[in-house]
Amino acid sequence: MATVVFADLCGSTGIFERLGDETAGRFVTQLTGALSKTFEQHNGRVVKLLGDGLFVVFPQESDAVESCVAIQKRLQDKPVYAGGTGSPIQMQMGVESGEVVEIDGDCYGDAVNSAARLADLAGAEQILATQRVRAALPPQQQSQLRSLGPMYLRGKNEATEVFRVDWQVDRDADATVMGVSMFKASKDAVLEMSALGRTLRLEPRGEKLSLGRAATASLSLNDSRVSRVHATVEWRGGHYVLNDNSSFGTWVYMGNQVEPLVLRRTECYLVGQGQIVLGCEREAESAPVVLFSVKA
Repeated sequence: MATVVFADLCGSTGIFERLGDETAGRFVTQLTGALSKTFEQHNGRVVKLLGDGLFVVFPQESDAVESCVAIQKRLQDKPVYAGGTGSPIQMQMGVESGEVVEIDGDCYGDAVNSAARLADLAGAEQILATQRVRAALPPQQQSQLRSLGPMYLRGKNEATEVFRVDWQVDRDADATVMGVSMFKASKDAVLEMSALGRTLRLEPRGEKLSLGRAATASLSLNDSRVSRVHATVEWRGGHYVLNDNSSFGTWVYMGNQVEPLVLRRTECYLVGQGQIVLGCEREAESAPVVLFSVKA
C-alpha cells in the first residue's frame, strides 16, 4: 500500500507561450526541483517529474496531505511569478492511496491513475482526495476535508466520493458539505437550466440534454470558449449527471460555494442550485453561464 500524489502546474501552456520554450523550461525545472524538496521533507519519494508537474509516493496518507498543504501555503505566502510578471504560480493536486506496483523505479496501479485524474479535476490551489485517503487520516486532518460528493473519474465504472482539502482557514466558511444530499436519490426531482432567456426542464428518465455552441444543442451558447457539444446532462440512477466533453473544461459552482468544481472530460452530480460555466471561470469577462436548479 502507498499514497500517491500528482501535483500539476496550472496554466503552464501560457508560461511557455509568454517566455519561450527554453526560458520556460528552465523556470519550470527549477520550480519543480524546489517543490521536490518539500515533498521529500515529508517522507515522499519523487517518482518522476512530469514536465509541468510531479508524481510522488508516500508511505502514509497523513504525510501526503500535509506536504500538499505545505506547498500550497508556501505558494500563497511567497508567490512565485514566471519571468517576474503575470499571475502567480498555482498548483492543482490529487491524492489517492492503494496498491502500487514498482517496476524499474516507476510506479503503476489503480491508485496512480486515480491520483492523476483527481489532479486533472482539481482547480487552482485545490487538493482533492478520496474517501480511502480521508479514512486513513487522524481526526484533526479529517476535519479539513469537505465532501464534494460522488464523481465519475475517467476510466472508472463506479462513482468515487471526492473530498477537497480546505487548507485555507479563511475560506472554511465558504465550504459546503454536499455529500449527504448527493447520496439521496429523488425519483421526482426536476432539473431546470436557463441561459440567455431560455429555460430547459429535464424530468426523471427524460432524454439527455446538451449544452454547446452548436445550433443543434438543447441550450446553445455562441461563445468561442464553448465547444460545439460542450457538455451533456442526463438522468442516471436517481441523479442528474453533468458530463464535460469540451476542450477547455466546465466550472460548476454548487450553492453558495466560492470554489468551483472543475470538470475536464469527467462527470459530477448536480444537486440543489448553482451555476455551470462553460470554458472558463465565472469571473471571466462575459462568461457563458447556465443557471441550474434541482427541484424535488
